[in-house]
This record gives sequence, structure tokens and C-alpha cells, in this order.
Amino acid sequence: MQPETTIIARPETAAPTTRSAVHKTVLMCRPEHFTVSYRINPWMHPEIPTSTSTAVRQWETLYDAYRGLGYDVELIDPIEGLNDMVYAANGGFTLDGKAYGAKFTYEQRVPEGPAYMAWFAANGFEVHEPQQINEGEGDFLLSNGAILAGHGFRTSLESHDELRGIFGREVVSLRLVDPAFYHLDTAIAILDDENIAYLPKAFDDASRAELERRYPDAVHVNEEDAAVLGLNSFGDGRTMLIAGRATDFERQLTERGYETIGLDLSELLLGGGGIKCCTLELRR
Repeated sequence: MQPETTIIARPETAAPTTRSAVHKTVLMCRPEHFTVSYRINPWMHPEIPTSTSTAVRQWETLYDAYRGLGYDVELIDPIEGLNDMVYAANGGFTLDGKAYGAKFTYEQRVPEGPAYMAWFAANGFEVHEPQQINEGEGDFLLSNGAILAGHGFRTSLESHDELRGIFGREVVSLRLVDPAFYHLDTAIAILDDENIAYLPKAFDDASRAELERRYPDAVHVNEEDAAVLGLNSFGDGRTMLIAGRATDFERQLTERGYETIGLDLSELLLGGGGIKCCTLELRR
């Protein structure tokens, strides 16, 4: 598959942007060892060849986009044999200068937890080693001062109690029910401090009702756009970086006055990840 051209799209009919961007600092990991050699999610098919060089090239478009927006981008060294380390979001969760480490579900990814915790410690964070299974910002998203916390596939409900104890914030537990959307950041995108986009069918009835109550003006994304990991996006409150093939989601965002940058991370999608999976926000 040929990489898509980077898209910066704002239709003439879109409302003028009055949104303010929030400065972001993020952690990324260059996919020098990316491949799909095992299957731990529905997206992964080891029988389909992957290209590390294509993954690196596509990852670099995301890195360059962040730098172009003025983000501070920090890097963790990739470790040979850890194919999925590029999905930095799973490495932990940071807030108020603290880092809650990851404790992975599958043995293939377990060594990533200590590697990310060592990076946090070396870079000034107060590190909290997890006792409960969790996959970091893959399942923990900060929204309007609260932490939206997924469970059901990769993160245990018990880890939500650890999260509350460490950060002293409200934690909103949300149960994921669709194996294709096994991390919260594949089913919810944080748009700004007050609003989100999400795929309703990814959640059980109680969680969906809670999201409807908290976010009555949320963007509901269709299944086609979610299936290209359109919701696995990241932004600064003004500009959203999204999967270039999530065309209806892009339209919804521009109609609400967001700027969008569409990118092709199709090679990394073969491992079950996209833009947000490659991005761990650092909140010092």
C-alpha cells in the first residue's frame, strides 16, 4: 500500500477556527524493530508480511507533523525483540509529574513495562510501579480533569483503584465489549478539555449511558471510520491528527471548527495501532 499524502483539510463551509491550541509534550518510540510475528489482537496476522522500513517512514510523518505543530517530542530507545514498543501510549500514564507504569497482559509485551518505567525515572517523573494489569494511556485518557479508564480486554478494573490512589482524580470506569477495539484509545478520541468523539457500540450499555450523560455534544463516529482506527487520534484542542481514511470523521471535525491533519499509518495498523497508540502524552 502506498502512503497517503498528508492532508490538511478545512472545507470552505467549516466554521472559522476560534479554538486555542494547548502546548503538548509527547513521548514516541521509533519502530526500528516493528514486525508482526505473533497475534495478540484481531488486527494482527503474522502470515501477512510487514515492512519495517514502511513503518518507520509512516511513523516519521507523524513525528514531523508533531514537530510542525510545535510539540516537544521526546524519544525512548527501541529495544530489539520488542516489536510493539512503537505503541508508546501503552507504556504508562503520566499526570502531575507522576508516572503510573504499565503491567502488560501478554508475555510478549511484559518487558516494555520496566523499560518505560526506567525512562520515566531518568526523566524526572515520580514513578509508581503497578500491582495490577494495565496498559497505560492505551486505556487511560484525561478528560476535563477526570480520567476515563477502560477495562475488559487489556486493563483490569482493579487498576482503576490504583489510578485513583496515585493521582487523586475522578476515575470513570468504562467497559469495552468489542475485541476489535480492545484499548480505550481505539474507541474514544479526546477532542479538547470538554468533549470527545467515540464509537458507541464499543461499550456496554452502562458505559455508553455514562458517556452520553457526560458528553451530550460528543461526536459519534461510524464503524467504517473506527475500523481504520480513526478514533486513535491525537490533538491539541485546535488541530486533530487522524487516520487519513477516516473521511466522515474528518468532515465532522471540520464542521465543528477543528483543523485536521490526515496521515497514513497503515503499516502500523497491521499491529493494531495508529496515531494515538504511537503517542504517550507527558504531563510534568
